[in-house]
Amino acid sequence: MSNQTHQAPPILLTIAGFDPSCGAGVAADLKTFAAHNCYGVAAVTALTVQSTQGVISVHATPGAQLRAQLDALADDIAIAAVKIGMLSTRANASVVTEFLDKQKFQHVVLDPVFRPTAGNAELLDISGLKFVRDELLKRVSVITPNIPEAEFLTGMEVKDLNAMKAAAQKLVEMGARAVVVTGGHLEKPTDVLCDAAGGEVETFGGDHVKSANTHGSGCTFSSAIAAQLACGLPLREAVILAKAYVTKAIEKSYSIGKGAGPLNQLFRFHQEQPARGVHEVPQHGMHPAAEPAAH
Repeated sequence: MSNQTHQAPPILLTIAGFDPSCGAGVAADLKTFAAHNCYGVAAVTALTVQSTQGVISVHATPGAQLRAQLDALADDIAIAAVKIGMLSTRANASVVTEFLDKQKFQHVVLDPVFRPTAGNAELLDISGLKFVRDELLKRVSVITPNIPEAEFLTGMEVKDLNAMKAAAQKLVEMGARAVVVTGGHLEKPTDVLCDAAGGEVETFGGDHVKSANTHGSGCTFSSAIAAQLACGLPLREAVILAKAYVTKAIEKSYSIGKGAGPLNQLFRFHQEQPARGVHEVPQHGMHPAAEPAAH
């Protein structure tokens, strides 16, 4: 056996809730990190009770316990990028803000989720949302709200592409370093990028994939951006590649239950079964002739 030690890939931290159906939250993030050849670690902000049919209830992690998770990871591991998703409470939002102030990470992507697509449970309380808007927003590299989230954060009505551009600019004026307003709910899915460094607003169109399996698409998009940034890409390229990745993950998705299925974040790892009568050489180093004969 070889004692060779391999160099670790970029290590990414997700701070988000746990979805037992593993379509969204930390499970979606970890799968996305793996698909981008990164290693993922996670601090869990809440345990949800949910399935593909929606969120039933949310049980928040106490702030002190979340802080302990974060400190333990940061003390042990060199983290290349952070993705922040569901925070659940203002206390948890405050803990994460203090953590970012202490660690000064180069890449931090915030997906400001507060309401599930299916189900009535809140993923972040109102005081937490206000804290995200007033404090956390200024401490991240890029924020990726969808249209309803952009409406809440800016107080603007966002119904079309022009309003998405205005909302992105408003969020930059509010202190965000960069904003991607996602338009997956539009007839033609279009995302809007506004970077405070350049001040320009850019749009990225896409093809609408006819699939009900879009659970976790926001989590996956923001995680893919974090992974691309950790691998050294500039923001614009990271957004373009993340959007293409999410589109393909939806195209390759499949249903797992009675409701909206998850994306197939690991579509790149799928291998077609060889046709009958075609035999491949095993990958474990043994030639077929060297294998023990069946008795």
